[in-house]
Amino acid sequence: MSAAVAAGAYLHHLEITSADPAALAAFYVRAMQMPGEHVDGDRWICRGPDRTLLIARGAANRLGFAAFACRDAEALADLRRHIESRGTVLEPSPSPLFDECAFAARDPAGNVIVFGVAGQPAGAPSRDLQGPLQHVTVNATDLAAMEEFYVDRLGFALSDRVRDDNGRLTTVFVRSTHEHHTVGMFLKDHAALDHHSYEAGRWDTMRDWADHLGALRVPIFWGPGRHGPGNNLFIFIKDTDGNMIEISAEIEYVRDRPVKEWKHEPYTLNLWGPAIMRI
Repeated sequence: MSAAVAAGAYLHHLEITSADPAALAAFYVRAMQMPGEHVDGDRWICRGPDRTLLIARGAANRLGFAAFACRDAEALADLRRHIESRGTVLEPSPSPLFDECAFAARDPAGNVIVFGVAGQPAGAPSRDLQGPLQHVTVNATDLAAMEEFYVDRLGFALSDRVRDDNGRLTTVFVRSTHEHHTVGMFLKDHAALDHHSYEAGRWDTMRDWADHLGALRVPIFWGPGRHGPGNNLFIFIKDTDGNMIEISAEIEYVRDRPVKEWKHEPYTLNLWGPAIMRI
């Protein structure tokens, strides 16, 4: 198997947890144009065009799971064989949006990563602002172990690393599509959800998102800026639980290039100035 055996598996949906899932769902309905419904127990689902988020009752600022859709059942079976051949223990899929062939693996930070085949659209077509769910990032205490898991075990491709002056890994970006990263990992003293991102595609669409959020009095707390790794434009907001949401545009498409190494400094995270430094 090639190191990029997970190629083509795109981020289909996420589940995050909240002490008040109904209130959090109301934010995504309003701010992110993702109509919501109460599906079962303490779980809500919010859907927009090509963006789907499940919200379940639990501790705030936690990733329930990240679910990736393979192109078809054959690709899913190939990926399962690859992951099992690496000695990874598989778990049943917790996602109600994939069928019984889906499966999950748990990364070294405890995050549940699900793979399946999309049985229904990721969101109904509409005239809402473009913003497909594009990537998720997490915090972890051991990035070398996380890189090994995603690249060697799951078959993601490595895009970029960030290192401090002592050579310590502080950020790792991996991809399962041609977009620069579908998963990012930041070094921190505890494991947690960092942010999830929606790809506007174009600068003027990101402008329209900013106009929409401003009209709702949802403040942008970081940006506009431009990342070094990924080269994408961005703005960041926070939901009512304090989860960071990125709206991105013009992310780098990676075909075949060497892995880049970046210096751990604010201008790596934001080529234009101030940055949110995790450590």
